[in-house]
Formats: sequence, structure tokens, C-alpha cells
Amino acid sequence: MTSYEIVRRAIEFDHPERIPLRFASLGIDDTFGIGLAAAAGWKPSQPHEDEWGVVWTPAPEGITNMGQPLGHNLTSWELFDEIPWPDPHDESRYAHIEAQLERAGDKYVVIGCGFTFLERMHYLRGMIDLFIDFYENPDEVHKLAERVVAFPIGVAEEVGKRFRGRIHGMGMTDDWGTQQAAYTNLPLFRKFFKAHYRRLYGAIHGAGMHAWMHSCGHVNDIVGEWIDCGLDVVNLQQPCNLGIEEMGRRYRGRICFESLCDIQMTLPWKDAEAIRSEARQLLDHWATPAGGFVLSDYGDGAAIGVPIEKKRVMLEAFLAMAAPGVAIPV
Repeated sequence: MTSYEIVRRAIEFDHPERIPLRFASLGIDDTFGIGLAAAAGWKPSQPHEDEWGVVWTPAPEGITNMGQPLGHNLTSWELFDEIPWPDPHDESRYAHIEAQLERAGDKYVVIGCGFTFLERMHYLRGMIDLFIDFYENPDEVHKLAERVVAFPIGVAEEVGKRFRGRIHGMGMTDDWGTQQAAYTNLPLFRKFFKAHYRRLYGAIHGAGMHAWMHSCGHVNDIVGEWIDCGLDVVNLQQPCNLGIEEMGRRYRGRICFESLCDIQMTLPWKDAEAIRSEARQLLDHWATPAGGFVLSDYGDGAAIGVPIEKKRVMLEAFLAMAAPGVAIPV
């Protein structure tokens, strides 16, 4: 099977010959990632400003993470029309993609859309103010949600129009939880977000792609909502926080998990034996004989204290159990 076919079959529970691997740090990757370009002519008005007008603190030297917003530019709802809402249909965003696709070979191609929905809303408005607005200004929250989600929906439409059948998945991020619980209860999620997620995933499917979503935090209940909306792959990097057995009991066979040994509780602190044991638990409880699991590295290992040697132990464990015959490049 080609890399594309292995990933597709895992997502669709169509019996891949092994688990798919996204482990570029050790030279193994069944996927090929492509990012969006900025709109033509866009230039930040100050250092570290993004296209939405949010200014970010740079990450500390040597760390590849995203930093933090310095402030929020939607400090008043009266400023709504002054936000520089990016245009997903700007042709310049896609001009570089053709050349990148020529390098993809037989891999499964994922286009990244970055901060997708809730994250983008609170980067603009501020999390505390946004959560107050759920109760005090619900009409404005609905208006903001509609405007924000229009961007990834527009991207999906453009990708489908320009590259249908050649880009296979659309990857997004939306952190939705603390260590203890999701940010909102389910009634609030359903009131402000669920219909928009359904529209977004529907647009991605309409463009001939799978929908991939990353989320950190204790999002146990929200995963079920995403499944109901049509999410295909959920990237979860804290399986111990979520509960490996619990998540398997609730969702195994209903969605494809993209995961790895826990980036907080296992990889930074535990030994090789514990890493191997957790790899086995993940395969036992999250994967199925028909598919449903993608092993995906955490790219910022230096920031969380994970040496490459521990990543190698983890990858070797998964290869031995679920990808026989695949060797780590020297």
C-alpha cells in the first residue's frame, strides 16, 4: 500500500496494513503537510502581528511554539467592522501549492489551516470577555462565530475547487479544555458552536477531504460532539489526562485517533518500560483491527523536555506492535 492508502484506510476503518506514521523528527512520515500563504500585499503593521490584527509575543529562543497574544483587538463590539477579516478566497494563498504537490509523491497530503474557531475568537476578544459575552452579549458571540468560521470554510471551498483529489485532509487546531474539564458545558457548546462545526466539517467533506482537529485539555465530552458533527481525526496528545480506557470505551471505532504517549505525564518523566507499556495501552484501547489510529509525534519536544532518545523508544515500540517491517532511518 502507498502511504496515502495506509492513512486513508486508517481514517475510514478500511483495514490498513499497518498504522500510519507522522514522525518527521525520526525520518518517517506517511503524510505531506502544506500551509496557507498570506494574502497578496498583506504586511504586518508592527512586528509579530498576524493577518487578523493580533500581535503576539515571540516564543523564547530555542522554542518553536507560537507564543501568546499581547492583547486583543476586539476590545469593544463597536470595533467589529475594524477587524481586518482575512479573505480565504484570495488567490495568492494557493499560488505556491502546485509546486509543493509535485514533491508529495504517494503521501497523504494535509493542508493546515491553523487556529480555527474558538481559539481565533478568544484571540480576538479575550477569553474572559468572550465567556462573559456568552451570557451578556449572545448575539455578538453568534456574529463573531459566523465571521470567524467563514475563513476555514472558505479555505475548504477553495482547496476543493483547485486541488480536489490531490489534497486529502484539512488540519486545524482548537484547544478546548483545561486539565480538568472543557471550557464550556455542553448546552453552551451546542448553542454557540455545534452548528458551525457541522458546517465546517461538511465543507471539508464537500471538498473531498477528511477533517483533522487538534485539541488539548480534558475534552472527553466535546469529542462526542465533534463526532456528531462529522470530524474524522482527532489529535489528542494527553491520553493519560483523558483516560486511555475511558476514551477507548466511549469512542473506539467511532473516530480515528491521532496520538502518542502522553506529552505531559509520560514522555518527559517516565522510563522506557513505561513508554512501551503506554504504547500498548493506546493500541489496545484506541485502535481497532480495521484502523482508527495514527501515531503522530509532538513536534516541540525540546520545550517539554523530551529527548530524541525517548521518542525513538516510543516509535520503536509502536513499530514492533503495529507496523512490522518499518525501520527507523539511520
